[in-house]
Amino acid sequence: MKKKIGIIGSGTAGLHLAYALRKDFDLTVFHSSLPEELRKGRIMSTQVHFGPTRLRERRFHMPEWEATPLLESIHITVGDQKLFVGRLKESASSIDQRLYFSHCIEDLKEKGVAFHYDKVDEVQLRKLTSDFDLIIDCSGKSGPLFAFPLNTTLSPFHQPQRKCAVGYFTGVSHEKPLGVNVTILPEVGEMFEIPAITEEGQVTILFLMPIPNQKLDIFKGIKSGDEFTARMKVVLESFFPNIYERVEKENFSLSDEGAFLQVAIKPEIRKPYLTFKDRLVVGCGDSVFLNDPITGQGCNLSSYCAEKLYETLIENKDSVWDSQVGESYWERVKPYVKEVTEWTNAMTQPIPQHIIELLVQGAKDQSIADNVAEWFAQPTTAHEAFFQKTNG
Repeated sequence: MKKKIGIIGSGTAGLHLAYALRKDFDLTVFHSSLPEELRKGRIMSTQVHFGPTRLRERRFHMPEWEATPLLESIHITVGDQKLFVGRLKESASSIDQRLYFSHCIEDLKEKGVAFHYDKVDEVQLRKLTSDFDLIIDCSGKSGPLFAFPLNTTLSPFHQPQRKCAVGYFTGVSHEKPLGVNVTILPEVGEMFEIPAITEEGQVTILFLMPIPNQKLDIFKGIKSGDEFTARMKVVLESFFPNIYERVEKENFSLSDEGAFLQVAIKPEIRKPYLTFKDRLVVGCGDSVFLNDPITGQGCNLSSYCAEKLYETLIENKDSVWDSQVGESYWERVKPYVKEVTEWTNAMTQPIPQHIIELLVQGAKDQSIADNVAEWFAQPTTAHEAFFQKTNG
């Protein structure tokens, strides 16, 4: 008889695990919204599928969007100076999570995975741990649902280091080659400009990350899409002229009424397993590995850790799932989680001088520019640059 696994949440981690585990285990996925509600609701975040994540998606036979424009580069601007365009070794893609997640849920249902549409509360948690051989908490930024121990070394912040104002917009022409446009305003904040595909077609994601209480932190109190759009246009004109000159002033608008979001995230890293009522419970994705979004690693990190959890469970398929299995999973992902988190935490602080010098060199040397672009796809290379002071 197949072991029974309950997955709470169907974001990046939950969906990767559902596709990976469905043939070997009896799966039930718990999600609070129906696919149609998810598709028509408010955006939840942004998502860039870099090369390694796309490779894992192919490994687990997840859906691909053939029509999606592929992202080939990372554009780096510091202040008002465009430094360089670095080329990614492998193409990336960006898909509206509402579209991607809802499609995956419907696809998994057709493939025989059971879904239970309900918000899981504390009473249900107690029952679920009795009904399943393993519960995986993939509840995302709203979690964790279980009291996974905080790793204080990797969680040094007591409040959010950035606020996030995100909008999916039409009426912005893209830079060439197509890619993610990163603008850093020292001591003020950052802007990520990301071409993406939605149910309505191609859009531009403007992901503004103001340092709290600095010049860009001007979205407080905004409730409507029209107010959000007007304020973003002011921000572009005042702080991001490179983007503003590509805005079609009469056509600049949100792609739909749910296409904007404001949030502030306090980064927290937790040990991703515990024993609850004598049963192993594990966490995966943002519920236990919540980084600041400044390096765009949410999808990468969730995908990586889901793959490692899958490999751990397959290797121990016929064993008792106890804390030793949980520790094996944690040891497997810990080096990557540590390096991604240390790099991300460093990016929320003033940029080190040797990194500034490296970025300046990238303006003159394409190989260095390409290495910097690869930081986002292979964040261990960014960690090496930041903390071992290599030349890219």
